Amino acid sequence: MSSNDNYKLSYAAETDAGVVRDRNEDIFFADADLNLWFVADGMGGHQGGEVASEIARATISESVRSGESLSDAIQKTHQEIIASGERDVGFPGMGCTVVALQVDGHNYAVEWVGDSRAYLWNGNHLKRISRDHSFVQQLIDQGQISKKEACSHPKKNLVTQALGVVDLETVVVDRVEGQFHRDDRILLCSDGLTDEVPDDQIENILRESTTEQDAVNNLLEAALNHGGSDNITIIYVSAPDDADIAEPVTDTKVAASKSSFQDMAFYMALGAIAAITVIFMLL
Repeated sequence: MSSNDNYKLSYAAETDAGVVRDRNEDIFFADADLNLWFVADGMGGHQGGEVASEIARATISESVRSGESLSDAIQKTHQEIIASGERDVGFPGMGCTVVALQVDGHNYAVEWVGDSRAYLWNGNHLKRISRDHSFVQQLIDQGQISKKEACSHPKKNLVTQALGVVDLETVVVDRVEGQFHRDDRILLCSDGLTDEVPDDQIENILRESTTEQDAVNNLLEAALNHGGSDNITIIYVSAPDDADIAEPVTDTKVAASKSSFQDMAFYMALGAIAAITVIFMLL
């Protein structure tokens, strides 16, 4: 995707080690000139997860800047993390998740591997637009547990895909595309936020926040106040100022009800006219 030189999107981003952990294995990348934002959540401990995340930051940003697609950049990162572990840079088996946003004009694409998430906020409602590559998501898909049960499942942090997993020759990079509308904003985050703050609370915080920075600060504060058991990283990107206003959604049920009422009134009127006609014919 090409960048648009006519404007730069407004955004805010923060990362925090959290309350429990001494080190921060999360990273974020944010470049409005490149129209690229992403979060990587490292796995593998000190000199493992931190290294994997830094490899992701360097490889994805440099690859996209050189003209490669975002998907190819993420695949390259997977191979580079594996190769680095084999060269004793970091540790074999280190890895990271990634969720990325790339913008081209009024169009956007979100790509991810793992359980770092992307959400779309339209000014009224919050919608998750990524789907976790995780064990509990598979259980949800199979109907074995509910979304509520997944939040407290003992294996809720077990991912089925991550960059750097040596058993995977390639990773499946999922992708969602969309078009920005006025007041849309996209939230990227590591599971340090979503493990502590449920989606309905995230929605309420975004509704009450006036700026991108307010939203990020308030979300980070909520995650820390809820325990801050993991590293927390948040990016919040606003739609272009000249994006189209979203068309109102037609309530088809109400429309159908009104139509049915109008039809019934019409036929009742016809019936009344017919009855009067018959009466006059009999006189």
